[in-house]
Amino acid sequence: MNQKLKLTFCGGAQSVTGSNYLLESGDTKILVDCGLFQGTKISEDKNDDSFPYDPASIDALFITHAHLDHIGRVPKLVRDGFRGKIFSTPPTRDLAELMLADSLGVMRKEARRSRKKDAIYSEDDIQRALGLWNPVDYHDGIPVADFNINFRDAGHVMGSAMVEIARGGKKILFTGDLGNPPNPLLRDTEKVTDADFLIIESTYGDREHEELNEANLKLERVIEDTMHSGGALMIPAFSLERTQKLLFQINDLVEHGRIPRAPIFLDSPLAIKATNVYKKYQRYYNENAKDIIRSGDALFQFPGLKMTLKTEESKAIKRAPFPKIIIAGSGMSNGGRIVHHELNYLPDPKSALLLMGYQAAGSLGRRLQERQKTVRIMGETVRVRARVENIRGYSAHPDMNDLFDFVHNTADTVKKVFVVQGEPKSSLFFTQRLRDYLGVDAAAPETGDNFELDI
Repeated sequence: MNQKLKLTFCGGAQSVTGSNYLLESGDTKILVDCGLFQGTKISEDKNDDSFPYDPASIDALFITHAHLDHIGRVPKLVRDGFRGKIFSTPPTRDLAELMLADSLGVMRKEARRSRKKDAIYSEDDIQRALGLWNPVDYHDGIPVADFNINFRDAGHVMGSAMVEIARGGKKILFTGDLGNPPNPLLRDTEKVTDADFLIIESTYGDREHEELNEANLKLERVIEDTMHSGGALMIPAFSLERTQKLLFQINDLVEHGRIPRAPIFLDSPLAIKATNVYKKYQRYYNENAKDIIRSGDALFQFPGLKMTLKTEESKAIKRAPFPKIIIAGSGMSNGGRIVHHELNYLPDPKSALLLMGYQAAGSLGRRLQERQKTVRIMGETVRVRARVENIRGYSAHPDMNDLFDFVHNTADTVKKVFVVQGEPKSSLFFTQRLRDYLGVDAAAPETGDNFELDI
């Protein structure tokens, strides 16, 4: 007879970041994701806290994808005693190695700046974590005790996966982050019709995205306007997926002569390295992207594009003539090279800042999105005279309608839906919508909440 499964929400509950879920059945303990808390100093300080479970007792950790809010505390988990196996798809493993090394560098800079103790993990902890890491492709079953676990294509970023855990004819599905169709590079999110329990993200659970065609037109217009005004167009972009999707679209605009010729700087070592991983795993692309490659077109190379890997190359961008386009991390302007460019060009009325993704509450990106007239950057007060534009159609997350459709597909079998990975207003709105329009048992748990599941 199967024992009941206990599910505890250790992070990512009524919060966009810090994804971390614990499943317990008898002596078997499984984690799904182990991410950083990001966005504000208060939330980031939580990364120093001890885990609410004994890391040494965990048998296996399943990673949905390589964004830091899903993997950023994995080396700390190892430092604190975890010795089990880590599972993800092959691209996620390669991307995680890049993301964790980059995050360590950022944390060490922050520690020096704030005169606090060192980062929450070391290079040795990263290497120990990678030594426990097992790459497994979609639909290749992974047995853990009496569970059978599969990855299913989430369509969010390269290698992203939903985690499907089955036992006794019943299934629990963790979506991780889902994709926003149509994606120019990746396959759409797999359809799921047989989940008994569902843990689903809700980043945009209360909002609709603009159509992709509308987003493409807005990108073209913002580039044209900034080029004609003779300024710098700054685009804070997440190194993983958003940058690759943006390069794909700018490539199309350049090759069809739809925007003026100007230097385009990809000023993010992490994004450059992540793009190389995208090139490595072309079998994960959708058929349209594969057809473009077969036609002889290089997806991430086009006239005017300059990849500035070295610090000296990045600093030289300031001396480059106007107009120019600068794509740099981080996507929420809470670190990385983009803040140096914002310090230089936000006071310039000829320049523009283009926000293309979710901006967490408390982040510099959110303050700029809210059109604040002055902001603090690296200790300096900066007046914002540059235009601030926002495009939502390039989000790597689904909007409220796509999320609803995902749940609707499995509404006949699902016994309970847990709505996670969203700000409270988003999670609670989406939860109520599921109750009202699908009649399903839905809840938006808080951190520390636990439930018994009959599986």
